[in-house]
Amino acid sequence: MSEIDEIKQKLDIAEVVGQYATLKKAGRNLTALCPFHSEKHPSFFVYPEQQSWHCFGACNTGGDVFAFIMKKEGLDFGEALRLLAKRAGVTLPSYSGAEAKKEEKEPFFSANEAASLYYHNLLLNNPAAAGAKKYVEKRGFNAKTITDFQIGFSLDSREALKSYFLERDFKEKTLVTAGLLYQDEQGKTFDRFRGKLMIPIRDARGRVTGFGARVLDKSDPKYINSPQSPTFDKSGTLYGIDRAAAEIRKQDAAIIMEGYMDVIMAHQCGVTNAVACMGTAITETQVNILKKLSKNLILSLDADAAGEEAMLRTVGYENILNAEMRVIILPAGKDPDEVMREDMEKWQEFVKSAVPLVDFLFEKTTATMDLTTARDKSAAVDRLLPVIAAINDPIRQAHYLQKLADLVKVDMNTIKASLSRIKPSPARRQSTVPKPAVGGTLRPLASSSREEYCLALLLQYPELREYQQDIRPEYFKNSENREIFNILHGPEDITSLKEQLDPALHDHLDVIMNKSLPGARNNIDIRLMDCVLELRKTYLKELAARRAEAGDTDTDPSRIEEDLEISHQLRELDARKGKKRNSAPHRTRR
Repeated sequence: MSEIDEIKQKLDIAEVVGQYATLKKAGRNLTALCPFHSEKHPSFFVYPEQQSWHCFGACNTGGDVFAFIMKKEGLDFGEALRLLAKRAGVTLPSYSGAEAKKEEKEPFFSANEAASLYYHNLLLNNPAAAGAKKYVEKRGFNAKTITDFQIGFSLDSREALKSYFLERDFKEKTLVTAGLLYQDEQGKTFDRFRGKLMIPIRDARGRVTGFGARVLDKSDPKYINSPQSPTFDKSGTLYGIDRAAAEIRKQDAAIIMEGYMDVIMAHQCGVTNAVACMGTAITETQVNILKKLSKNLILSLDADAAGEEAMLRTVGYENILNAEMRVIILPAGKDPDEVMREDMEKWQEFVKSAVPLVDFLFEKTTATMDLTTARDKSAAVDRLLPVIAAINDPIRQAHYLQKLADLVKVDMNTIKASLSRIKPSPARRQSTVPKPAVGGTLRPLASSSREEYCLALLLQYPELREYQQDIRPEYFKNSENREIFNILHGPEDITSLKEQLDPALHDHLDVIMNKSLPGARNNIDIRLMDCVLELRKTYLKELAARRAEAGDTDTDPSRIEEDLEISHQLRELDARKGKKRNSAPHRTRR
């Protein structure tokens, strides 16, 4: 038995949830006001027999005890594992390799944390920080915010920080590697940050990984960051994630801003699900971090040329999310922090009115074009067709093809012909996937085994991951399987996958990666589709049964509509079952 299974055996989900919500008996089950969102009538249920929970309200999600603690405490799987292991009295192994890597980074985390306190103290107490204080006041930050975000100031001196740290037994080499000191070609070291406003950057666990520094004069660039280091990777960093993670889970939405100041002001104004992408461009790594918290990503980036280019590159990330991103449109020349300071009600209106990213790009691209001319029609198609080509969902793609055709008043077939020259043909895209054989349906499998079979197909045949958008994380009832599914977003090798997983899941990943799949090579498309359909059917059946048990939700019109949709989907799956499938999986409704 693994440590994860031992924890699940020793902990009763009702007792764990009962520490966060007042549970009441509802037949064989328990109910409560949802601990994740505000509500007047209970929509949250705990199922002791299955050791699981589900919210039928705004959350519309559920899972096991790990999923509950991760959502409630804003933790990743590894952190939830350690917290629950402590509660259950289970001793976790020491995963020597991973622990050694963590220990290697500790001196740099310690140096950065000490530097953050040093810079913060200078801002509060050193007369040389008068200009920095004036700037902070001008930005509208109050004393609590300055303390909460530990905003600081670096003296305009070549060796102030260096001398302070060396006197306290920090090693010079550690300070260089952490990015706090700069080493020239002659080997001499100096303070990297001098005469600047200092903003500590923290990871999801609240550890200082590096710094953002803003100049206090009119020189360029306005901002510089810590260099790449064992703790700091700009492309994989989201500023404010340590404070925003729990709220992103709770609100099921993340607002992505461009800079530190916007995020700091957002949190001061109560917009506590805001993070910054550390520059104009959003990276795939950042999207994957947020995907684990919420699929509802709302962009609030500068609408200048660089911002628009960044949004163009971001469209492809919607395929990772399997969801639309939205864009907040602000008045010309206004930054998010300005709008929030002036009128929070207006800001909330702008958030509610956020438009789909692709619609925003349509509007921005054609705003200055004369679409009555052949030249601008051609320019609009040249600009927007690659955006549409990046969309995997065939329904959404067809929608925007039609929108483009209507916009430029050109026949839809002409637009489609142009698309085929941009996008690889279906034959080329599927050339790496063996032609499916007729039949080959799966034998009945236990739910957990079916989950692992599905993961094994995706892991052992990376070419199948283009079908991953048909699968919802909720189909995986075991948190360990769900965690592995959530990191599958490209043709990574086993080493890179392990780097994204907590060490406690490495053995489980190895088991699935090495799972025997007899005869799968001949019909992997069929096998994956059968597996996904069964997982989906199990999920819908359990959801329908649990909704029926909820009882008092039956009179809610929205609930009735949802129940009808679930019934319709189940009938659709039953009708599909048993039929021969002679082609690759088609996209299923969700």
